[in-house]
Amino acid sequence: MKPRVSLQDSALRNGNFSLSIAPVRSEDAGLYEAQVKYKTEVHSCHVELGVITVTLSPPNPVIKSELLLMSCNSSHRASLVETCWFHKEHLGSTSRTFCSLSGTLSILHPAMSDAGSWCCQLRYSDKEIISAAFNLQILGFDGPTNPVVYAAAGSAAD
Repeated sequence: MKPRVSLQDSALRNGNFSLSIAPVRSEDAGLYEAQVKYKTEVHSCHVELGVITVTLSPPNPVIKSELLLMSCNSSHRASLVETCWFHKEHLGSTSRTFCSLSGTLSILHPAMSDAGSWCCQLRYSDKEIISAAFNLQILGFDGPTNPVVYAAAGSAAD
């Protein structure tokens, strides 16, 4: 897993033997064990890493008006009950919510208003809820629907 894995050597003296993985990949999911040996004592802990994957087709950035498929999957073992997608146009306000049984959301003609923060939330049969956020980028123009713009002589036109 090198060079994506690191230990903070300075924190080891304080009893912090955390492992950092960046960036996390879907194949990193699984059970991890840490062992610390000090003199005759052995301490260990087990941590399970679950990974959630958001896939865009075509990949980010998306061209305006092209078919967009967004899928969300997790390494969680229980059966998936529902997938919900949340689009946040402005910070703190959720503008749209889409829920389905599958993990895929289709947007037939993405617009500039579809850009921004999205969150997929997976709900499982064991009551576990897992979510991931990502930023969707749309390439295109967000101008007037009428291609003719009038401006007074001597003023600025945008």
